Amino acid sequence: MGAPRRKTRAEQSAATRARILDATIDCLRELGYARTSTPEIARRARVSRGGQLHQFPTKVELVTSAVEHLLGRRRAELIAAFEKLPEGSDRVTAAIDLLWSLVQSPTFDAWLELVVAARTDDELRPAVASMNERLRDTMEETFRALFPPPQEPNPFYDVAPRFAVALLDGLALHRILVREPARITEVLDALKQVALLVMPQGAPDAQRQPSSSSTQ
Repeated sequence: MGAPRRKTRAEQSAATRARILDATIDCLRELGYARTSTPEIARRARVSRGGQLHQFPTKVELVTSAVEHLLGRRRAELIAAFEKLPEGSDRVTAAIDLLWSLVQSPTFDAWLELVVAARTDDELRPAVASMNERLRDTMEETFRALFPPPQEPNPFYDVAPRFAVALLDGLALHRILVREPARITEVLDALKQVALLVMPQGAPDAQRQPSSSSTQ
Protein backbone atom coordinates (compact mmCIF):
# COMPACT_ATOMS: atom_id res chain seq x y z
CA MET A 1 0.00 0.00 0.00
CA GLY A 2 1.19 3.47 -0.77
CA ALA A 3 1.66 6.24 1.75
CA PRO A 4 -1.53 8.03 2.87
CA ARG A 5 -2.35 11.09 0.80
CA ARG A 6 -1.44 14.30 2.58
CA LYS A 7 -4.24 16.79 3.00
CA THR A 8 -4.07 19.90 0.90
CA ARG A 9 -3.81 23.28 2.59
CA ALA A 10 -7.47 23.94 1.77
CA GLU A 11 -8.49 20.62 3.35
CA GLN A 12 -6.43 21.37 6.45
CA SER A 13 -8.04 24.80 6.73
CA ALA A 14 -11.53 23.32 6.37
CA ALA A 15 -10.80 20.72 9.05
CA THR A 16 -9.49 23.42 11.41
CA ARG A 17 -12.56 25.54 10.76
CA ALA A 18 -14.88 22.61 11.50
CA ARG A 19 -13.14 21.90 14.83
CA ILE A 20 -13.46 25.57 15.81
CA LEU A 21 -17.17 25.66 14.94
CA ASP A 22 -17.89 22.46 16.86
CA ALA A 23 -15.96 23.68 19.89
CA THR A 24 -17.87 26.96 19.81
CA ILE A 25 -21.22 25.17 19.96
CA ASP A 26 -19.99 23.07 22.88
CA CYS A 27 -18.87 26.18 24.76
CA LEU A 28 -22.10 28.07 24.16
CA ARG A 29 -24.17 25.13 25.32
CA GLU A 30 -22.09 24.29 28.38
CA LEU A 31 -20.90 27.73 29.49
CA GLY A 32 -23.37 30.23 28.03
CA TYR A 33 -22.43 33.21 25.89
CA ALA A 34 -20.96 35.39 28.67
CA ARG A 35 -18.53 32.69 29.85
CA THR A 36 -17.60 31.54 26.35
CA SER A 37 -14.18 32.92 25.47
CA THR A 38 -12.11 32.65 22.33
CA PRO A 39 -9.10 31.19 24.22
CA GLU A 40 -11.34 28.42 25.61
CA ILE A 41 -12.70 27.71 22.14
CA ALA A 42 -9.16 27.50 20.75
CA ARG A 43 -8.15 25.11 23.56
CA ARG A 44 -11.08 22.79 22.90
CA ALA A 45 -10.55 22.91 19.14
CA ARG A 46 -6.85 22.17 19.60
CA VAL A 47 -5.77 25.13 17.48
CA SER A 48 -3.51 28.07 18.19
CA ARG A 49 -4.97 31.46 18.99
CA GLY A 50 -3.43 32.71 15.76
CA GLY A 51 -5.08 29.92 13.80
CA GLN A 52 -8.44 30.73 15.34
CA LEU A 53 -8.12 34.47 14.73
CA HIS A 54 -7.16 33.81 11.12
CA GLN A 55 -10.48 32.00 10.63
CA PHE A 56 -12.67 34.24 12.82
CA PRO A 57 -11.27 37.65 13.86
CA THR A 58 -13.96 38.41 16.48
CA LYS A 59 -16.02 36.51 19.03
CA VAL A 60 -19.28 37.75 17.52
CA GLU A 61 -18.31 36.53 14.06
CA LEU A 62 -17.21 33.20 15.51
CA VAL A 63 -20.32 32.39 17.54
CA THR A 64 -22.81 33.49 14.88
CA SER A 65 -20.92 31.62 12.16
CA ALA A 66 -20.88 28.46 14.26
CA VAL A 67 -24.59 28.47 15.00
CA GLU A 68 -25.61 29.34 11.44
CA HIS A 69 -23.30 26.73 9.94
CA LEU A 70 -24.48 23.91 12.19
CA LEU A 71 -28.15 24.83 11.92
CA GLY A 72 -27.65 24.62 8.18
CA ARG A 73 -26.19 21.16 8.60
CA ARG A 74 -29.16 20.11 10.73
CA ARG A 75 -31.53 21.48 8.08
CA ALA A 76 -29.83 19.31 5.46
CA GLU A 77 -30.19 16.28 7.76
CA LEU A 78 -33.88 17.10 8.27
CA ILE A 79 -34.54 17.24 4.53
CA ALA A 80 -32.64 14.00 3.97
CA ALA A 81 -34.69 12.26 6.67
CA PHE A 82 -37.90 13.65 5.20
CA GLU A 83 -37.03 12.36 1.73
CA LYS A 84 -36.50 8.85 3.15
CA LEU A 85 -40.05 8.61 4.51
CA PRO A 86 -41.89 5.57 3.12
CA GLU A 87 -44.46 6.15 0.40
CA GLY A 88 -47.85 6.87 1.91
CA SER A 89 -46.42 8.33 5.11
CA ASP A 90 -48.15 11.21 6.83
CA ARG A 91 -45.71 13.88 5.67
CA VAL A 92 -47.21 16.73 7.68
CA THR A 93 -46.95 15.11 11.09
CA ALA A 94 -43.56 13.60 10.20
CA ALA A 95 -42.27 17.08 9.34
CA ILE A 96 -43.36 18.39 12.74
CA ASP A 97 -41.61 15.52 14.51
CA LEU A 98 -38.44 16.25 12.53
CA LEU A 99 -38.63 19.97 13.34
CA TRP A 100 -39.09 19.13 17.01
CA SER A 101 -35.94 17.00 16.91
CA LEU A 102 -34.15 20.03 15.44
CA VAL A 103 -35.10 22.36 18.29
CA GLN A 104 -33.95 19.78 20.84
CA SER A 105 -30.43 19.68 19.40
CA PRO A 106 -27.30 21.15 21.05
CA THR A 107 -27.06 23.60 18.16
CA PHE A 108 -30.48 25.01 18.96
CA ASP A 109 -29.50 25.36 22.63
CA ALA A 110 -26.50 27.41 21.48
CA TRP A 111 -28.81 29.54 19.33
CA LEU A 112 -30.98 30.29 22.35
CA GLU A 113 -27.89 31.44 24.22
CA LEU A 114 -27.17 33.96 21.47
CA VAL A 115 -30.74 35.23 21.34
CA VAL A 116 -30.83 35.86 25.10
CA ALA A 117 -27.37 37.48 25.11
CA ALA A 118 -28.28 39.73 22.17
CA ARG A 119 -31.02 41.40 24.20
CA THR A 120 -28.45 43.40 26.17
CA ASP A 121 -25.36 43.22 23.94
CA ASP A 122 -25.28 46.05 21.41
CA GLU A 123 -22.46 44.44 19.41
CA LEU A 124 -24.06 41.00 19.23
CA ARG A 125 -27.66 42.09 18.55
CA PRO A 126 -27.29 43.20 14.88
CA ALA A 127 -25.44 40.01 13.95
CA VAL A 128 -28.03 37.78 15.64
CA ALA A 129 -30.92 39.75 14.12
CA SER A 130 -29.40 39.40 10.66
CA MET A 131 -28.84 35.68 11.16
CA ASN A 132 -32.41 35.26 12.40
CA GLU A 133 -33.69 36.80 9.16
CA ARG A 134 -31.62 34.39 7.10
CA LEU A 135 -32.73 31.40 9.17
CA ARG A 136 -36.38 32.43 8.84
CA ASP A 137 -36.01 32.71 5.06
CA THR A 138 -34.29 29.32 4.95
CA MET A 139 -37.04 27.72 7.02
CA GLU A 140 -39.75 29.12 4.75
CA GLU A 141 -37.87 28.00 1.64
CA THR A 142 -37.56 24.52 3.15
CA PHE A 143 -41.28 24.46 3.95
CA ARG A 144 -42.21 25.36 0.39
CA ALA A 145 -39.83 22.73 -0.97
CA LEU A 146 -41.45 20.05 1.19
CA PHE A 147 -45.04 21.25 0.74
CA PRO A 148 -45.82 22.91 -2.62
CA PRO A 149 -48.50 25.64 -2.51
CA PRO A 150 -52.09 24.34 -2.58
CA GLN A 151 -54.09 24.65 -5.77
CA GLU A 152 -56.84 26.55 -3.98
CA PRO A 153 -56.07 29.82 -2.12
CA ASN A 154 -55.20 29.11 1.49
CA PRO A 155 -54.60 32.12 3.78
CA PHE A 156 -52.82 29.93 6.32
CA TYR A 157 -50.21 28.54 3.95
CA ASP A 158 -47.80 31.51 4.07
CA VAL A 159 -47.95 31.85 7.85
CA ALA A 160 -47.81 28.11 8.58
CA PRO A 161 -43.99 27.77 8.83
CA ARG A 162 -43.69 30.87 11.05
CA PHE A 163 -46.52 29.67 13.25
CA ALA A 164 -44.98 26.20 13.65
CA VAL A 165 -41.48 27.49 14.36
CA ALA A 166 -42.75 30.05 16.89
CA LEU A 167 -44.69 27.35 18.73
CA LEU A 168 -41.74 24.95 18.73
CA ASP A 169 -39.44 27.71 20.00
CA GLY A 170 -41.81 28.22 22.92
CA LEU A 171 -41.91 24.49 23.65
CA ALA A 172 -38.11 24.38 23.57
CA LEU A 173 -37.97 27.02 26.30
CA HIS A 174 -40.64 25.18 28.29
CA ARG A 175 -38.61 21.97 28.00
CA ILE A 176 -35.59 23.67 29.56
CA LEU A 177 -37.50 25.04 32.56
CA VAL A 178 -40.13 22.37 33.21
CA ARG A 179 -39.80 18.63 32.68
CA GLU A 180 -43.32 17.81 31.51
CA PRO A 181 -43.02 15.55 28.46
CA ALA A 182 -46.71 14.60 28.53
CA ARG A 183 -47.80 18.24 28.17
CA ILE A 184 -45.31 18.83 25.39
CA THR A 185 -46.68 15.81 23.54
CA GLU A 186 -50.23 17.17 23.91
CA VAL A 187 -49.21 20.49 22.31
CA LEU A 188 -47.31 18.78 19.50
CA ASP A 189 -50.28 16.55 18.71
CA ALA A 190 -52.56 19.60 18.66
CA LEU A 191 -50.16 21.31 16.23
CA LYS A 192 -50.31 18.25 13.99
CA GLN A 193 -54.10 18.30 13.96
CA VAL A 194 -54.11 21.98 13.00
CA ALA A 195 -51.48 21.34 10.31
CA LEU A 196 -53.58 18.56 8.80
CA LEU A 197 -56.50 20.97 8.51
CA VAL A 198 -54.34 23.62 6.84
CA MET A 199 -52.45 21.28 4.50
CA PRO A 200 -54.53 18.13 3.99
CA GLN A 201 -52.85 17.54 0.63
CA GLY A 202 -49.59 16.88 2.49
CA ALA A 203 -50.97 13.86 4.33
CA PRO A 204 -52.41 10.98 2.32
CA ASP A 205 -54.28 9.74 5.39
CA ALA A 206 -55.40 13.02 6.93
CA GLN A 207 -58.06 11.36 9.06
CA ARG A 208 -55.56 9.17 10.89
CA GLN A 209 -54.77 10.26 14.43
CA PRO A 210 -51.13 11.39 14.74
CA SER A 211 -48.86 9.29 16.85
CA SER A 212 -47.42 10.72 20.04
CA SER A 213 -44.18 12.63 19.54
CA SER A 214 -40.87 11.86 21.11
CA THR A 215 -40.05 14.27 23.94
CA GLN A 216 -36.73 13.03 25.10
